Amino acid sequence: MANGRAAHAADRRRQILDAAVRVFARRGFYACRVSDVADEAGVAYGLVYHYFDSKEEILDTLFVERWQLMLDAIEAIDAGEASGREKLYAVASFIIDSYRYSPDVMKVIIVEVTRAAHSFGREHLEQIRAAYDSIARIVEAARREGQFKPHISPDFVALCFYGAIEQLLSGWIFGTLPATEAEFERAKELVVETICGGIEAPRTPRSGLLPPQ
Repeated sequence: MANGRAAHAADRRRQILDAAVRVFARRGFYACRVSDVADEAGVAYGLVYHYFDSKEEILDTLFVERWQLMLDAIEAIDAGEASGREKLYAVASFIIDSYRYSPDVMKVIIVEVTRAAHSFGREHLEQIRAAYDSIARIVEAARREGQFKPHISPDFVALCFYGAIEQLLSGWIFGTLPATEAEFERAKELVVETICGGIEAPRTPRSGLLPPQ
């Protein structure tokens, strides 16, 4: 009986969180009230407060849940035997596919938390930084093994790598980039190739000079 009540409570809590995602994504966090979440979830206004103290706590919960999934995924990827480039591709795939299959969740995370430098983003800087640090560890390990250039800064690469992906997500969220299956797959390749391969063309010998033998 107790297990049944616990399961029911967990289902109700999930129902409210899922409704909050839809409302926050559609209207924006600051334009919403707790009553809007209750209406979307089809529950009484007071029931929301039974599980959450405020809409801020709802957003915090949504962020922590989703961000921890990403941190766990990066850790699992890093524990594998793949090359640095392959690991970065796997990380890019996870983040892009997270938007691909849960666009509303990722819209809320990007718009209302990670880009909200003066509110929620500042409160979660440590967790946000943990993702950069995890990516930097992948780069550093590959650098030590000679896969990447020895003078690169893993922290800077991680910043560029995640920043590029976040800009892609923003483009899809705001409709400035085509959000198609082909574009999602292409984006994974482009991000990794740009970061790992760079953008500078191979140098060619000057005219009239023979290449070294």
